Amino acid sequence: MNQSTARKTSAPTDDRREERPHLLTLPLEEQQADREPHSYERWLVAKLMRMAGSPPVRFQLWNGELIEPEEGQARFTLTLTDPKALFALVTNPNLAFGDLYAAGRLQVDGDLPELMEALYRSVHQARKQWPKWLETLWRNHNPRSTGLSEAKENIHHHYDLGNEFYQLWLDQAEMQYTCAYYETPDLTLEQAQLAKLEHVCRKLRLKPGMTVVEAGCGWGGLARYMARNYGVKVHSYNISKEQLAYARKEASRQQLDHLIDYVEDDYRNISGQYDAFVSIGMLEHVGKENYQALSELIRRSLKPGGLALLHSIGRNRPMLMNAWIEKRIFPGAYPPSISEFMGICEHGDFSVLDVENLRLHYAQTLTHWMERFRNNTDKVTEMYDEHFARAWEMYLAGSIAAFRAGSLQLFQVLFTHGENNQLPQSRKDIYTTTAAPEAY
Repeated sequence: MNQSTARKTSAPTDDRREERPHLLTLPLEEQQADREPHSYERWLVAKLMRMAGSPPVRFQLWNGELIEPEEGQARFTLTLTDPKALFALVTNPNLAFGDLYAAGRLQVDGDLPELMEALYRSVHQARKQWPKWLETLWRNHNPRSTGLSEAKENIHHHYDLGNEFYQLWLDQAEMQYTCAYYETPDLTLEQAQLAKLEHVCRKLRLKPGMTVVEAGCGWGGLARYMARNYGVKVHSYNISKEQLAYARKEASRQQLDHLIDYVEDDYRNISGQYDAFVSIGMLEHVGKENYQALSELIRRSLKPGGLALLHSIGRNRPMLMNAWIEKRIFPGAYPPSISEFMGICEHGDFSVLDVENLRLHYAQTLTHWMERFRNNTDKVTEMYDEHFARAWEMYLAGSIAAFRAGSLQLFQVLFTHGENNQLPQSRKDIYTTTAAPEAY
């Protein structure tokens, strides 16, 4: 979401983002229509539903008129408040759906994540029959650059919204904004996030005295967990000022700052050699044009017997990020396919030791986040505005649906130098005891 929304907290502002980014953010009262729909507008709705694969959705137009699906029973009702909303949706639903929902010009009757999952599944099947002109019209655009200067702006856009905002709905244990690990489905969000950190540490076979470098540390939770529970020395790189301020404060409070060096710098400037290289939730922001450079960086940073772990949202096949997500929420984002992921390992002549897909774990993580977010909607609206709150509700709901429908994956890949023979015979040691704490 663009940071031009009004701020009522001490969250950082940016003079470059003062104007509204899109006409679809006009207030709802300025978009109301007082005329009957034309026949061609009804035809457009019917055509749109057919192109989307006839999902279980009815449309309610601005005059209250209902248009039912041609096949099956409707489980959801989408209300369009004005004709321009319809034209925007038909022109580019990948971008307009989120914008219209955020502006209140598209309203949903029904469970939002379930609606989005139904749409994703329906469109996935329908697009196989689309004519080329429609595929071109509705295609997602290429992500923005992730060069050194652009990466700072991209990260600032999303992660520097203010720590207070993220504290409303992330876990209270270590502020993890990545997929949790639900060993059992009844874990709390806090237990599952701590289990994720433990799961990562076990895969890396950490031992006291080792050195670890982390590319993209978020709010620093993994570094603190590794230092506190494994006695390792951690160098964590990040370019988000808001996140680093929180991380350094927490490390000092927990008396761990002698083991952790939070470095305000781009991951591309990592130097030295380490026993382990880890990156949790950063590869999505790297850009596939930089994968070879990342591979070379890991190769020169990793000691001969070292292990590396990358944890990232991914795809089953190469696809661009949804246009609305990339433009409004995650600029520069590109989740790699599993083949693109493996290309990083192939370029560096690495041996892949383990690939784990935590897709449904991320759906459950997001469900917990959305529940907490909705419980704090009034606070989010007060901090920013209603448009911002609705946009982030759509982002979380759409993400839940994407992982449930299988259009997004979550890969954890463990690898090492191809010539490394200092390897365990099995993964049995990782699972001898539970990773999750009994309570939090």
